[in-house]
Amino acid sequence: MTTISEAITTIKKAENASDKLIEDAKVKSSEIIEESKSKTIETIEAAREQANSEAEKILFEAETSAKKEAYHINRETGEKVEQTKNKATGMVDEAAEVIVKSIL
Repeated sequence: MTTISEAITTIKKAENASDKLIEDAKVKSSEIIEESKSKTIETIEAAREQANSEAEKILFEAETSAKKEAYHINRETGEKVEQTKNKATGMVDEAAEVIVKSIL
């Protein structure tokens, strides 16, 4: 009888050890899952921050380029307006001479 009793005790101990091992494995897997979720969130946040930084950089570069182009166009337009004004002023003098000559 002792051997049957010992066998039952050994089986019970093995069952308890198995239950403990299963419980420990469940806890460990939950910890791993939570850690993975946390790392995933961190990775997503880092990617989002990097994307925002890149977007700001691209926007700044585009804005700077647009300002340079606007300045260049404004300067060219100013020069052309000045040339046209000078040309027109010269023609006014010629027109005045023609009018004066035709009257006299």
